[in-house]
Parts: sequence; structure tokens; C-alpha cells
Amino acid sequence: MLGEKWIIDRTPSKKFPNYTRGNAADVLADPVSPLGWSLCWEKGVVLGCRDGFVSFGVFDADEYGTPPETFGLFGGYFYNSLMQARLMGVRMPGATPEAIDAAYFDNTPDVPPYVHEPWHDSPRHEAKLGETMGYVMSGVTHTPVEEQKKIAKKIRAERPELSKLTDAQLVARAREIGALLVPFFEQHVWVSLGASLGPGAVGAITAAIGRAEDGVKLIGSVGDIDSALIAIDLWDLSRLIRASADITAAFEAGADAWESRIKGTDFEAALDAFKLKHGSRGPNEWDPAAPSYETSPRLIYAQLDRLRRQSDSADPRAAAKRNSAERERIFAEIAEMIAGDAETAGTFAAGYRSAAIWQQGRERCKTNNIVLIHEVRMVMHELGRRCVAGGHLGNVDQIFMLMESELDDFVADPAQFTVKLAEREADHKELATLIPPFIVNGSVPPLKDWKKRGQTTVAPVKAGDVLTGTACSAGTYTGKARIVLDPFDPSGLDAGDILVTLNTDPSWTPLFLAAGAVVVNLGAIGSHASIVSRELGIPCVSSVTDATLRIPDGSTITVDGAAGTITVVSLP
Repeated sequence: MLGEKWIIDRTPSKKFPNYTRGNAADVLADPVSPLGWSLCWEKGVVLGCRDGFVSFGVFDADEYGTPPETFGLFGGYFYNSLMQARLMGVRMPGATPEAIDAAYFDNTPDVPPYVHEPWHDSPRHEAKLGETMGYVMSGVTHTPVEEQKKIAKKIRAERPELSKLTDAQLVARAREIGALLVPFFEQHVWVSLGASLGPGAVGAITAAIGRAEDGVKLIGSVGDIDSALIAIDLWDLSRLIRASADITAAFEAGADAWESRIKGTDFEAALDAFKLKHGSRGPNEWDPAAPSYETSPRLIYAQLDRLRRQSDSADPRAAAKRNSAERERIFAEIAEMIAGDAETAGTFAAGYRSAAIWQQGRERCKTNNIVLIHEVRMVMHELGRRCVAGGHLGNVDQIFMLMESELDDFVADPAQFTVKLAEREADHKELATLIPPFIVNGSVPPLKDWKKRGQTTVAPVKAGDVLTGTACSAGTYTGKARIVLDPFDPSGLDAGDILVTLNTDPSWTPLFLAAGAVVVNLGAIGSHASIVSRELGIPCVSSVTDATLRIPDGSTITVDGAAGTITVVSLP
């Protein structure tokens, strides 16, 4: 039974009291596992985040406590620190905390206003951030990301045969790879923060000349976005299915039979290449306890089974080509309009280039980090498999209920953990039934006071109602709303429907190929749903509070991705 808090939960400090689920549910939608948090996060990502904010110029290391308050974790749910992000708005020349909120977090009324304190001001950090800004806006490729991509690919390519490692060697490998997350996530901070500067400059200039809608178009369709590439590669596999009667029959046979029926075919070879390239990806992928394309091929089946039914007109490359051409046309048109103002024209051109380079870098750096987490996942799966065979665990997933500090004792005597891990697994599943507070302000309610999913009631919409959110990807589209809560069970989503969901991560990307527009409860202009929608050229509105509860499945709605509105045309 759950107590006041979960075993890995943190406590807000006085210096960092405010946390939000905004732009955090994209990272970890579900409660994180004890091993995922204690090994990959506390020993890796958390420290890398601190190092990134320090080297970028926002903080000094001693402005954090111990452990660093880079993130929050409450009820097992991941939270972003408002103070950490807002301080960049305070200390960066020309920025504001409110602008940072708009770039990264959901536009919801319960986000507390920024409150200034004397320690926030720092001319030294302002000078450093000015230098960093100049670098980001210079349009150069951030080479550390590409170097880390080579390292990640090498680690995956040279993965040893895990079945031949001893239990102690498996644990050592997990720790070694987990430690690499410190420098890898430091760079993820760089590209995540840097990715906000170009779009901010472009958005400010286009708004000033009365063309705010074009500002959103100019930061999309930049190409070479890793999360969109997953969808493109799945699309290509789906075309192979459509082109072959035998492979189509294999999929018609269902999720339990398809793998055996593709053995020895060219499709199996193509699928193996996909797994090598994208096997680390999946839902909740920042937690090694979550399934991935490699550990759970059913995930691939579910998405390919949906995509194979799409006509060739949904080809994402064609959409990307059209949208890229439109982006370049708009840039040239606005550049000509402001050519007489050299300073504004220079900032506009720099922001345009920077937005593309740093958005690409952000998604690539995320991929690099996910590859490392996946290697930890594979190691622990092997250890878990052995312990299930030995009768010490009820299932493989229970291995992730361990704390990093318990690994050595577990290897020495796994039997002593059998009951404890089963109990933790039950508690972890119960956490998933709770609704985490969207905002934490200084203190966290005890878990017994959290609402259960399904207990929340909201006012239903009526025909003619207009819901508002954040404009994330321009365009207007009218279609049938489909509420989808699981990317691998999109049973009601047909071609041209509007995808309405809580939030998305890369595992959702293939569904965007079927959707005419996207609406999400959570997110901001830099969140996953926004970036991928812009790449694929479909309207997207994020931060639409309780959209999945208020919009009835099957209703007809109009999504205006430039205005950030959802108009209810008719109810089912």
C-alpha cells in the first residue's frame, strides 16, 4: 500500500519550490521505475542537467543543493523545475521568465507567477549567456552532439553477447553506460536551451510585422528531425507490406503469428535494419523499464498494421517537401519586406538558420541519450530473465523495481528481494492509477489525497464552443476527433481523423501520418507533438486543458493551429 510518498520521491527545496508537469509528460508520461530513476537519472541525467545549465551560463554549480534540484519527482511522476528554466529568462539578455514559460511550459492558469529574489540577478551570468547566445545564433553546427552520436552508435554496434556475461558484469555494464548519461545529458541541455533562441527571434519579428502565423511555419519543416525519421522508416516498411501479398498475409494473421511468417524474407532483413537503427525507441523511453521496439516487437506490429492501410498519398516525404518549399518562400518574402532594416533583417536570418540547426540537434541529442538508456534496458532484461528462470522473480519487469544501491546485494542473493520487488511492483502499478498534480508549489500532497484516474469530472463541450491552447503548427483542418490514449492501440483512428490525446513522445509519431491535425492536453511550442506536426505539415494545438475529457470521441471539430483554437462544429 502506498504511503505518504514513493520510495524515490524528492522533496521541494525552499530555493526551488515550484515544479510543473508541463513539457515533462513528454519525457516520462508514466511513473518512473526505481532502477530507472536511481541509476539512469540520479546518477546520470540529473547531474548532466546541472552541468549543462552551468556550462551554458545560467547557474553556478553551488547554486544547486545536494542532490541538484534540476528536476522534481513526486508520486513517481517526473516534473520540470520552473525556477531552473526561469532563471535563464532572468539572466539572459533580452529574455524574461514569462517568455521562457511560453517556450517550454503549458499555458495553464495554475502556473505560479515568477517572483524575483535578489540572488537571481547576476551580471556575470548575463555576460556568459550573452556569449552563448551569440554562439547559438551564429548558425554553426553544435559538434558535440554529432560526436556523441558516433559514440552511441558504436556502443550499440559493439554490444557484447549479453548472455555470456556474468551477473556482476551485467551490473557493471549498466553502471558504466548509465554514467555516460552525465556528459550526454549536459549536451541535451545545451541543445534544448539553444533551440528556443532562434524560434524566439523569428516569432518576435513576425509578430511585430503582423505575421505571427508565419512565425510558426518558419520554424517547422526543417528536415532531418530524428523523431520524424522514425515515422518515415516505418512508412517505408509499410510500403513493403503493401507491395507483397505474402507479407500482407503475415500481418493479416495477427500479432502472434506475423514474426514467424516473415522469416527469411527481404522484409525481415529490412525490419532487422529498422530495429538496429530505432530499437531503443518506444513509449516512456527515458525509463529503461519501458518497452521498446527491440524488446517488444508487438509495438512495431501495432504501428505497421495501422500504417499499411494508408494510401500512398500520406507519404511523409511529399508533405515535408511541400512544407519546406513553403517555409523557404515565406522566409524570402519576409526577408525582402524587412531588408531596409539591416539589424532586424540580420536577426531574422540568424534566427531562421539557428531554429533549424538547434531543433535538429535537440532531437538528435535525445536519440543519443535514449540509445544509452536502452543499453541499460537490455542489460537488465538479461539479468531479469535469468532471475525469472531461477525462480527469484515473478516476471522480468520486476528487476526494475530495484534501487541502484541494491544491485550488488541482489546479485549476491536475489532470493532476499523476491517479496520486496513484488510488493514494489504492485505499488508502482497503483501509482499509474493516480492523477499527478500539474503544479507543485513548495509542498506535495500525500499520495492518499491524489485523485484517481476516472474520478475527474469536467464540463462537456457544446456545439459552437471554442477551446483555446497554444498555437504550435499552423493550418486549419476540420475532421472527426478521435481520443487515443495508447499509441499502440489506435483502433478508432482512421485516415484524416484528428488525433486528440494527453501528450506525445516519439512512439506516437507514426500516428501523425494518419492524422489530419493533432490536439494535446499538455505541451508547448517546443514539445514533441509541436515539432513533429510542423515537420509533417499538419495543424497542432497544445496545452488544451482536459481536451481528452471535454471533446467527445467522434465529434467534428476545427483545429486552427495558427490561432491556437479548437472549435466544436458538431457532437456525435
